[in-house]
Amino acid sequence: MNDVQITTSAPAAAQHPALSGGAAPFRWVPVRSLSSSHRPRIATHLLALNDQDRYLRFGHVASDEQIGRYVDQLNFDRDEIFGVFNRRLEIVAMAHLAYLGTGATAEDGPHSAEFGVSVGAAARGRGIGSRLFDHASLHARNRGIDTLLIHALSENTPMLRIARNAGARVERSGSDSSAYLKLPPEDIASNVEEWVEDGASRLDYSIKRGALQIDGLISAVAAVAGRGDTNHLPRSALPVAGENEHTPSPGEG
Repeated sequence: MNDVQITTSAPAAAQHPALSGGAAPFRWVPVRSLSSSHRPRIATHLLALNDQDRYLRFGHVASDEQIGRYVDQLNFDRDEIFGVFNRRLEIVAMAHLAYLGTGATAEDGPHSAEFGVSVGAAARGRGIGSRLFDHASLHARNRGIDTLLIHALSENTPMLRIARNAGARVERSGSDSSAYLKLPPEDIASNVEEWVEDGASRLDYSIKRGALQIDGLISAVAAVAGRGDTNHLPRSALPVAGENEHTPSPGEG
């Protein structure tokens, strides 16, 4: 039987001023709520993870087939899925906030949610994992969640560091670790903060999508000009992928 080691940190509010309504260091990265229309891009992001990344994210080296089943089974009505997009509207990082219903452990309770995150290799070192954790914590807090959980391999030091820095209590049992972060109740400030963040993220996404459309048009014009036919532009020039995606309203996940 493995010995259980418990480490504690300062209260969450002390570690993360944003949780208590105080001023947090500026480290804004646009985080967008994802819908079922994003499944293909979620799959592309996860399938690009190497074996070590898959091992740390899922607790085992998930095969392509297992990742495919995970993506297919994502419940966008029950859980919250968040993504960070690059300029090409590719998902470079994503987080899964899974709400735990009755039947969880006594400590988890019905007011708990589990957090999981993955960040692509090219996007690391920018604090995106911490940003997704902050965003998920705020989102959970405003929906009556009082405990955020992370189950991770003990060797997943980046994830456990994020949890400790947020003020979570970390329990280690051999190769596995669990982190528990108590969230303060929602208030007006936390709801306004989420509303502003969501609006800014939707604007950021729209700007990136518009830039892609312009790039597509320019490329199409250049291609037509190169053929010497300037009278017709292909209908494929506009719009680009993503134009028909569902845009969640402020109250949607």
